[in-house]
Amino acid sequence: MSLAKKLLHTRYRVNDLERTVKFYREVLGLEELRRHKSPRGSELAFLKAPASAELIEICFFPGSDSVQVQPDLTHLAFEVDSLEAFGQHLAKLGLKYSDGPTTSSSGTVFAFIDAPEGYEIELIQKSGAGAS
Repeated sequence: MSLAKKLLHTRYRVNDLERTVKFYREVLGLEELRRHKSPRGSELAFLKAPASAELIEICFFPGSDSVQVQPDLTHLAFEVDSLEAFGQHLAKLGLKYSDGPTTSSSGTVFAFIDAPEGYEIELIQKSGAGAS
């Protein structure tokens, strides 16, 4: 018998589904695969990064309390080819990193941006990637 077999998706509840989905599509380049309403009335959007099998489920639950994201509670991490190029992409959108870029002892470089609800997004440039 196998227990948990594979990760299928991670769910983040938000206050504004449209604004959040737009952020993930336009800022991170994720693809929106589908939307539907759950039997409980949640509005759900499923997104995916191009090279990943796992999905991100963005959930708006009408009538629930407002989402209050606590600092440093959770984050999603995405690999990028170049944090320099990604920073230029952010600047064109009127955005900037909330922290970093920072180089680790292994040579990996990472930085953070904040999603609309306050969820933190980590961007990682692997050691040796994006070198000019």
